[in-house]
Amino acid sequence: MKKILLIALMCAPMALYAQQLKFGHINAQDVLTSMPEYSIANGEIEAKAKEYQQEMQEMQAEFQRKAEDYDKTKDTMPQTKQEETEQELQDLYMKLQDANQDYQQKLQQLQQEKQQPLYTKLMNAITTVGKTGGYLYIMDIGSALYVNDAISEDVTAKVKAELKK
Repeated sequence: MKKILLIALMCAPMALYAQQLKFGHINAQDVLTSMPEYSIANGEIEAKAKEYQQEMQEMQAEFQRKAEDYDKTKDTMPQTKQEETEQELQDLYMKLQDANQDYQQKLQQLQQEKQQPLYTKLMNAITTVGKTGGYLYIMDIGSALYVNDAISEDVTAKVKAELKK
C-alpha cells in the first residue's frame, strides 16, 4: 500500500506539469498560400517560367526547321557541307540543352529568392505565436502523421492574425 501511495505522490507533479504544457498545430502550406505576397511571388515565377518556355519553344522550332532542311537536302550536299551542317546541328542541339538547364537553374533560383522571405515571415509569425502563447511545440500538420486535437490547439488563425500585423 505504501508503494502505491509513493508512486501516486511521485506521479502527481508530473500529471500537473503535463496539464500545463501547450501544444499547437498549423497547416503551414495553407497559411503560406493564403498570404497576398505568395500570390504575387507565384505570379512572377509563373510569368518567368512562361517566358523561358516560349524561348525554349522558339529554339526547338529553329532546331527542328534546320534539321528538316538538312534531311531534305543532305543527299545533294557535298560531303564537307554535310559534315559542316551536322556539326552546326549538334552545336545547336547542345545550345538547346544548355539553355534548358540554365533556364531550370534560373527558375529555381528565382523561386528561392521570392519564396524564402515568405517562409521567413511565416516562421517568425509562428515563433511569435508560440512564445506569446506559451506553446511548447507548434507542429506543421502537413508533415505530421497524426495530431491529437484534444491536446493540441489549432493556431492557424493566430498565425494569420500575426502575419497581418
